[in-house]
Amino acid sequence: MRQLSKSKIIAFRQCPKRLWLELHRPELRDDSGSEMVFAIGNQVGDVARQIYDTADDGRLIDVAEIGWDAAFSETAAWLSGTPAPLFEAAIRIEGALALADVMLPEAGDGGLRWHMLEVKSSTGVKDYHREDLAVQTYIATAAGIDLASASLAHVDNSFVYPGGGDYQGLLTAVDLTEEARSMAGDVANWISEAQEVAALTVEPEIETGPHCSAPFDCPFRHHCDQNMPSIEFPLGSLHRVGPKKRDELEALGYDDLREVPDEMLSPVNRMIKKQSVAGEAWFDAEGAATDLAPHTGTSYFLDCETIGFGVPIWKGTRPYQQLPFQFSLHIVSHDGEVEHREFLDLSGEDPGEAFAQALIDHCGTTGPVFVYNAGFENGVMRGLADRFPHLATGLLSIVDRVVDLLPIARNRYYHPSQHGSWSIKAVLPALCPELSYDVLDGVKDGHAAQRAFLEAMAPETAPKRKQKIERELLEYCKLDTLAMVRIWEVFSGQRDLV
Repeated sequence: MRQLSKSKIIAFRQCPKRLWLELHRPELRDDSGSEMVFAIGNQVGDVARQIYDTADDGRLIDVAEIGWDAAFSETAAWLSGTPAPLFEAAIRIEGALALADVMLPEAGDGGLRWHMLEVKSSTGVKDYHREDLAVQTYIATAAGIDLASASLAHVDNSFVYPGGGDYQGLLTAVDLTEEARSMAGDVANWISEAQEVAALTVEPEIETGPHCSAPFDCPFRHHCDQNMPSIEFPLGSLHRVGPKKRDELEALGYDDLREVPDEMLSPVNRMIKKQSVAGEAWFDAEGAATDLAPHTGTSYFLDCETIGFGVPIWKGTRPYQQLPFQFSLHIVSHDGEVEHREFLDLSGEDPGEAFAQALIDHCGTTGPVFVYNAGFENGVMRGLADRFPHLATGLLSIVDRVVDLLPIARNRYYHPSQHGSWSIKAVLPALCPELSYDVLDGVKDGHAAQRAFLEAMAPETAPKRKQKIERELLEYCKLDTLAMVRIWEVFSGQRDLV
């Protein structure tokens, strides 16, 4: 029988095939894009030790340093007689093991009891957290630990960082003791069933589906997809069709959106189907030009890049607050002259005030400010106005001038290559094939920009590497606003549609 970790049991709950692959073919994992999630989780875990060990008499069990056998024995010795916090407590029973994030002691006449907390970087309790805690509680109880309670501690997104390394209040705990204990029978069955899957000599045959991305994006999805038949216009190319509707269509035998009857589709998806069948773009040129006609004079094209820290590092900010660190601004004068302005701060210091002032300085006082998805850029500027009241008037005057190109694109243009998306990265290559994000080096999307920013601001990053990241970020953000200029030129009739 294998000693299955809690994470492996949770992997089984998502998909038995995932568990089998985790155990037998781990080299097939694709963890690209998950680095930030792991980093945030580690940061929250570090802060939890500060929050729950104010007397500084606790102990961290470092499995990587001392090994599993020592971790189990040292955990058992501490829990049996040391009335102080223990972190990453290593607990095992036959067939299963777990690392408890936080164990807090409660001394009484009957001996030590323990309050167990699982720390999550999310801002609330999710359904899979409940299963996670139930597994942890089952293992701890079966190992003979006297649990007083089992709680889940998550990030409180109303917390405002006062600075100075003070994170008291960042986490809030939710007591789930009775719920976790009530699931003991279920957990026992999960462990037994997971052991059966682990013992299989061949990979289970399980088709891909909604479970591949819920509650997590499975790191083996590319492996499971490689033998799937290639469909030019799969159901995933429909606009805003959720798992329930997709399951309904698949149950009826449809896997290509071009085969789905019109009566089963929304108006926008009927249009997507029509253009996919025709293999050509639809463009309401007159309507697009009419939409843009009121917005005259010098035009500004703005794109912002932001970062949200699970553990705030700048005074006065909240967890996951979208904080801007970069913008690109293309300026097109009434006579067609094009200028470019940009801002990027990789110092590691709070760039908010300098960002806001530079934006005000470069956006002038009149003329439309075009963006692609106004909710985002307007949120950035309103957030800055709240943080820096002395700059609020200038920032909010820019908000008043914002014109969103996204709804114009959505209402006036569609090409089959967009596959149901009106993101700028889907629209640009269809409208302007001479421009492409694929030619960029390193940073090609917003998530990559965030990862690059974190790397660049890290003190250990070498100057040469930091300079390369700076170039990549500037080139990426510049292309975003140049893309808007090109889209605007086509929509306003100044450039022919290819």
